[in-house]
Amino acid sequence: MNLIGWFTDPAHWSGPDGIPVRVLEQLYYSALALVLAIVIAVPIGALVGHTGRGGFLIVGLANWLRSLPDFGLLILLVLLAGVHLIPVMVALLVLAIPPLLAGTYAGVSNVDRSVVDAARGVGMREREVLLQVELPNALPLLLGGLRAATLQVIATTAIAAYVGYGGLGRYLIDGLHRHIYVEMAAGAVLVAILALVVEGILAAVQHAVVSPGLRAASTRVRPPTEPNEPPRSAATDRPTPEMAGVKT
Repeated sequence: MNLIGWFTDPAHWSGPDGIPVRVLEQLYYSALALVLAIVIAVPIGALVGHTGRGGFLIVGLANWLRSLPDFGLLILLVLLAGVHLIPVMVALLVLAIPPLLAGTYAGVSNVDRSVVDAARGVGMREREVLLQVELPNALPLLLGGLRAATLQVIATTAIAAYVGYGGLGRYLIDGLHRHIYVEMAAGAVLVAILALVVEGILAAVQHAVVSPGLRAASTRVRPPTEPNEPPRSAATDRPTPEMAGVKT
């Protein structure tokens, strides 16, 4: 059976093992991991970016978490905690937190200092400065971090099938066990399509909620003055988000 024949088979579009059910399971696991990552990473990144303290720890932590192998971590957690959803969520959190953490930190810390000083000058408290000035101006990089995290999580949620859960990874694992390689190929295609569709939706949302002025400002970068000096933002003298490992 070729790949087109697999997709046109009605049996693969109905029942508990059908494509719609597997896609919903994939989205559920991914959304749960992303919500948890947002709750953890965004407040920490915003606080560090606002205070300017501990930025090197944020960058170091983000790079360290990126270096952890997700599949190996999942196996270790399953051996320690047993087969349930928590090891899967922890492995996905390790993947989702770094871009969200770095994106939030870089976005807040790169807000024009004159804008922040003006907000303080009119009597805003520090919490109001963060929530009403810095975070809105940090949206391009924050949402860029969210997009990067979402793509990585959706692509990696297939590991949930390895410990008996659903999602599109079931086609990969089941196809491997039964030596039905067309099923494995179909699962890989479905994961790629789902990731691209979600990426397109998030790109449209980002374009809709970020003002044109902020979109233009986030792309302006001054060239380095020294050969080994990293590029810096046009609006501030702070490092650009690439230094924090953010993919925008």
